Amino acid sequence: MNFGRARFNMVEQQIRPWEVLDRAVLDLMERAPRDAFVPREYRRLAYADITVPIGDGEVMLSPRVEGRLLQALRIEPGERVLEIGAGSGFLTWLLAQRAAFVTSVELKPALAERARANLAAHGVGNATVEVGDGRRGWGQGTPCDAIAIGGSMPVLEPAFEEQLTIGGRLFVVVGTAPTMEAMLVQRTGEREWIRESMFETVLPPLAGAVAPRRFVL
Repeated sequence: MNFGRARFNMVEQQIRPWEVLDRAVLDLMERAPRDAFVPREYRRLAYADITVPIGDGEVMLSPRVEGRLLQALRIEPGERVLEIGAGSGFLTWLLAQRAAFVTSVELKPALAERARANLAAHGVGNATVEVGDGRRGWGQGTPCDAIAIGGSMPVLEPAFEEQLTIGGRLFVVVGTAPTMEAMLVQRTGEREWIRESMFETVLPPLAGAVAPRRFVL
């Protein structure tokens, strides 16, 4: 399979038409080795407009959601990024191409080990994958300039907003199927945030995420 042609088609037919117009993001997605981060049996689907299974019950985000995430976060050189849900390490790779350092937190040890191996194989030296539960933020980290949450959450935990630097940005998909929305949160002051609804989507929940209890009469 011609993966170079597949990457070009992915950008032109999936990502760009979905309102991703940032040239730097498009260039990054066109050179990203997505096929190397999926299980061998799914490599022919690596650039398809789907969430590709990566094992352990988890999936990789679709290319167009990855593109919108990168465009929304506007990561600059010198910034520190927190990722919740390393998966196979592909989104970590994308974030690391733009950031000074990425801390990725993965609940499942087998996936964390796979992500580390994938990142090492591609020479990524400015990212670390930690095993832990990041569903309510990651208190072991310093304040972050950007946070990317790789699975949906029923509601956004306030701890994530608190971990942003002033001017920091957060991408998250909130809600429960079939009604979910991608949100961009920007911290503008000590106790001030701007929350913007970006688009509707359906994304598998973050590993271990639990829906809030509802009262039943």
